[in-house]
Amino acid sequence: MELLSGKNYFLKCNIYIMLLACATCTVLKLVVPSPTIHGIKGQPLILPIHYDVDTSVSGVQIIWLLERPRDLAKLLITSYNQSVFPDMELRHKFTLNPPNASLLINSLHVSDEGSYTVKVNVEEEITVSATQKIEVTVNVPVSKPIVKSEPSYGAVEYVGNITFRCLVLMGNRILYQWLKNGNPLQGSSRYWFSQSKDMFTISPVMKSDIGNYSCFVKNYVSEMESDRITPTIYYGPYGLRVISDKGLQVGEVFTIDIGESVRFDCSADSNPPNTCAWIQRRNNSTEIINYGPYFNLLSDKVRQKTVDYLCRAYNNITGKGEEAQFTVIITPIDAEKLSQVSNSLSPLAAITGVSLFVILFISLLFVWKKYRLHRAIHWKLQPRRSSAECRRTPIFSGHEDAINDFGIYEFVALPDASTPHRVSGAAPNTLQVQDINGTVYEVIQYVPEQAQSDPQS
Repeated sequence: MELLSGKNYFLKCNIYIMLLACATCTVLKLVVPSPTIHGIKGQPLILPIHYDVDTSVSGVQIIWLLERPRDLAKLLITSYNQSVFPDMELRHKFTLNPPNASLLINSLHVSDEGSYTVKVNVEEEITVSATQKIEVTVNVPVSKPIVKSEPSYGAVEYVGNITFRCLVLMGNRILYQWLKNGNPLQGSSRYWFSQSKDMFTISPVMKSDIGNYSCFVKNYVSEMESDRITPTIYYGPYGLRVISDKGLQVGEVFTIDIGESVRFDCSADSNPPNTCAWIQRRNNSTEIINYGPYFNLLSDKVRQKTVDYLCRAYNNITGKGEEAQFTVIITPIDAEKLSQVSNSLSPLAAITGVSLFVILFISLLFVWKKYRLHRAIHWKLQPRRSSAECRRTPIFSGHEDAINDFGIYEFVALPDASTPHRVSGAAPNTLQVQDINGTVYEVIQYVPEQAQSDPQS
């Protein structure tokens, strides 16, 4: 029992000593940003490694190895403290700057792909090690893809197939995706893809498959989209109908007036455009009257008042056709309607004439009133002479001797223009004038000497 207890005591002491020694050990941990790094062929690539150690350590050793499938691990470069020891064969390919453990690959080649292993040894009282791995891929940027369709001349709806191929001249690890009108192609029971999706088949084609197709490719370092290609799909005819530029249409019946020239058009949704034939029906017989998408009907040259026609459209590629029947009814021009239209114009013309006459009359009346008002204002503002002055002023006719013409002449306006006016107490040769326009002018000679000798003045 004493022996057993002594052994237990010795074991416990060893454990305590080991724990105390480990407490002073450095814990080493290597950190990488990503376990996989995608590089570009011909470009440099850094494999970053981060670790923390105490500066008091006596030595740090860094080792880089490369492992490839079905190949042994190969030593690339090592370092101890600040000394670097590269593989003589690879000394220009790799660069290491200790104590930084990151490795620089100066130029990537396809042979540089693989698993890179880094080991860091830290020398203290005991040596501490840590290891980390990084997978490196070498990628070639993809070139712009080219899309080709087969057959190049197109396919017939419900019968033919179309296959698209996406060709990429440069690139590796390519992922393919097909787009229709810029959107990822949705799945369908008629769509077939190859294993790598570089080939796409529509079987059979339909009108709904018409659109712009493109191929989108990408890898880890690049992506590109091809030019859009529109396949040729032959279909139709669908939705055949007949329309006219004149007349009244009710369903399949057209009503036109006699003497009119009417154009009928036959249209349908079809690729390629249809070949149209216009057929007239007469007593259980038919007659082709025109070829083409339209024909002109001269109603005055049609003997019958009701005529049945038929437009037949045919697609030469799909081998399908469709017909549209219609009836044309020719009606005489309604004379009563024409007379009503002409009679409706007469009251309108009369109203227009009367309106213009009234406007003209009102305008002339306004101008005449304005002119009379102007003359009345002018007469009111003119200074008047007294009646006594008018009586003592002799009036001459203007045919006397020129000696008597010396004097002062005045023009006197009569206040009442509608009745004759005579100056009271005037000489017998006084002029009596009636102004038709409402104003009378008299010429009066005033002699100062006579006025002084006349005691009545």
